[in-house]
Amino acid sequence: MKTYKLYKIFILCISISVLSACTDLVNEEKDSELSKDADGGFAPINVKEALASAYKDLSTYSDQAGIYALGEHTTAEMIPPTRGVDWGDNGVWRTLDAHTWDASHSYILSAWNALNQRAYRSTEIIASNPTAAQKAEAQFLRAYNMYWVMDYWGAVPFREVTQTAIELPRVLTRSEAFDYIVKDLEEALPALPKAGPSVTNGTASKAAANFLLAKLYLNKAVYKSAAAEGPYTFDKADMDKVVAYVDAITADGYALEKDYFTAFSAAAKTEPIFVVLEGTAQNRWFMTLHYDQNPSGWNGFATLADFYDTFEAKDTRIGAPAKKDGSQYSGIGTGFLIGQQFNDKGAQIVDTRTQRPLQFTKDVPLAGAATDKGIRVIKYHPANSGKYILMRYAEAYLMKAEALLRGGNAAGALAQINGLRTVRGASALATLNEESLFAENGRELYWEGGKRTTEVRFGKFTTGAGTAVKDPHTVLYPIPSAALVSNANLVQNPGY
Repeated sequence: MKTYKLYKIFILCISISVLSACTDLVNEEKDSELSKDADGGFAPINVKEALASAYKDLSTYSDQAGIYALGEHTTAEMIPPTRGVDWGDNGVWRTLDAHTWDASHSYILSAWNALNQRAYRSTEIIASNPTAAQKAEAQFLRAYNMYWVMDYWGAVPFREVTQTAIELPRVLTRSEAFDYIVKDLEEALPALPKAGPSVTNGTASKAAANFLLAKLYLNKAVYKSAAAEGPYTFDKADMDKVVAYVDAITADGYALEKDYFTAFSAAAKTEPIFVVLEGTAQNRWFMTLHYDQNPSGWNGFATLADFYDTFEAKDTRIGAPAKKDGSQYSGIGTGFLIGQQFNDKGAQIVDTRTQRPLQFTKDVPLAGAATDKGIRVIKYHPANSGKYILMRYAEAYLMKAEALLRGGNAAGALAQINGLRTVRGASALATLNEESLFAENGRELYWEGGKRTTEVRFGKFTTGAGTAVKDPHTVLYPIPSAALVSNANLVQNPGY
């Protein structure tokens, strides 16, 4: 195991170390103290270099901890079982699964740090005399990082570059943050380039901005609600905006991939809207594969039988068996890995710890799991993986379907969903309601990092399997204790 080090940043002004789970990667946050000139005022930074760095910083979203963990491990489609001494990590994973986290949780803190730091870096770029195009890119990046702060915690700290180091950042309410993010995106849109689908879409574009605006308005009822956990009232005018933003993405040439897993490969042609160019998607297979497979994984995360059983056998999203043709990594299938596992040449793998055939099972406990327990998940295949995707067209397509349904056009929503299911090889649905739409969302977008947001919107976040604390306040994470100490303008979220 390695230690993740997060150095002094402008919100906390402290140094911390966060123990990560079974990984060989080290993520070191750089110091982001305020840039000052000789007179103590803001010193403009090199915009080109800062933008390049900001895009590289998006790699934090591909980590299996922090931001991703908060979006997936707290939901009913992923479980982080402790296997002997593996994945214990002082309970950081179990508490996410059970919703028993508190304000000292290390991944809540690391995600808070990373997101707020990156949002401020974009503010520095905007204040450094960028071109119109560069400003638009920085506004998009600021909006993207602020979006996740708003979604996870509600309150969003905001520091102006004109503030001194001892001045505390003001704090935007969730409603104020929503308006600020929308304003950034609307101002940025005209100056952002038009870009069609590409596996190398690693910079801001009109499609990426439209995607985020659609997501904002789809969830507006949540972000503007005074209640912690619904029921939420979705305004038809907001749903119409979602449809319009998604239609704009479609007009830029985006479409569903005919083969589901092609979307996550280097051969993707029609779906990638916004990807992380820095690094690879390797965490997504390392975090789930067994250590006796090729590539050797960390034998970690699995999905739940109840979720797996929502798929039809002919639904291509459920995956395909390994090729086992002797080529590198051909012993690994796609989608859900269940039952006997094989090496690249087709021979049965034997678990070197138990000396038994390696057969992944449906059943998996949260604690004390055997090494073979749990269905594993592969969307990015090590043999042909593309870059890690932050936005893909299928999610936009589903956002339109949901907006149509919530806006009163049930027939249009059903046609949209059946269009997706036809491409995925699944049977057409006779009717569509919120329950079946929620299930379809899960089948299409599993393990992509945004399930928590969907569960909250559908009123299911506190009812999932394994949830020990079902109180409505858990739909927001606690403000980290260290952040409260550093900024008196922050107020802890109710219930913590």
